[in-house]
Amino acid sequence: MNSKITSPTETQNRKADHLRVCLEESVQFQQTTGLERYRFTHCCLPELDWNEIDISTSFLGKQLGAPLLISSMTGGTEFAGIINQRLAKVAQKYKLAMGVGSQRVAVENPEVGGTFAVRSLAPDILLFANLGAVQLNYQYGLDQCLRAIDLLQADALILHLNPLQESVQTKGDKNFRGLLDKIAILCMKLPVPVIAKEVGNGISATMAEKLIDAGVAAIDVAGAGGTSWAKVESERAKDPMQQRLGATFADWGIPTAECITNVRAIAPNIPLIASGGLRNGLEVGKAIALGADIAGLALPFLQAAAESEAALDTLVEMLVAEITTVLFCTGNGTLSDLKHSLALQKLA
Repeated sequence: MNSKITSPTETQNRKADHLRVCLEESVQFQQTTGLERYRFTHCCLPELDWNEIDISTSFLGKQLGAPLLISSMTGGTEFAGIINQRLAKVAQKYKLAMGVGSQRVAVENPEVGGTFAVRSLAPDILLFANLGAVQLNYQYGLDQCLRAIDLLQADALILHLNPLQESVQTKGDKNFRGLLDKIAILCMKLPVPVIAKEVGNGISATMAEKLIDAGVAAIDVAGAGGTSWAKVESERAKDPMQQRLGATFADWGIPTAECITNVRAIAPNIPLIASGGLRNGLEVGKAIALGADIAGLALPFLQAAAESEAALDTLVEMLVAEITTVLFCTGNGTLSDLKHSLALQKLA
């Protein structure tokens, strides 16, 4: 097992940097999600009442008001704590799922645990704890995972997979050897489901199959097309090599649409989250039609949460209206109807 000491202050500073860079710098992929290559066939006579369309769903045993996940983003600083509190309140209000950012900083420095602990504000939501899978090679194990879960009273644990980010990050954790077996052991021992999630470079069908065989209960593809964490780390890097690495691999990854279709093809029944560059309800609708069960958005929620609770309400209401309009204008009354329809066509 590797031994590596990172000070709590260093980890907190990295969290603050990540928030600042994502909000202030140009760190989006130049390549797209691939969703623009699909178009819905418009239904001019849907034979539906818009007000009766049902966009509710269930995921991992909990009911959601809409097929939306507030994707894992932040924690560990005062500003991050404010953002997580605002996100939790809106998730509770609209029955959305929510993930927090990596809890490594809270495991190593319990004093900042409150910046993640939002269950009191959102007692009913589907809430995901989050740790980097690679930490299993750096003195993390069952105990640390349980602490992350208990801190949130979480319904599931996200293990995020980020080899490119670690490669670009100064002092990144780069030993990914043997992780699959360690993930399999965790899946057997943890009291909650494990979700495997990339951070914006995508999960291939081959890797999804291996993760599912290891016992992972759900997949979040987190494909390319949104925030590039190679760019984020390049922006905050101090040494020229890491800056160049981030620039070189800024657009590395599998587009989100490709991830969804390829993973769904080999795993028809796995609970599947589509994320990676989704920015509106039309793209959520496309992701659902391609086979995802719910869709995760990060940057839109981060930007709104940084502004105000009112901005978050406006964002969610717009997303709900956009998803509802997709169903209405394709002649589908429910998300299940949309998923099983032939309304989405790939452009030539």
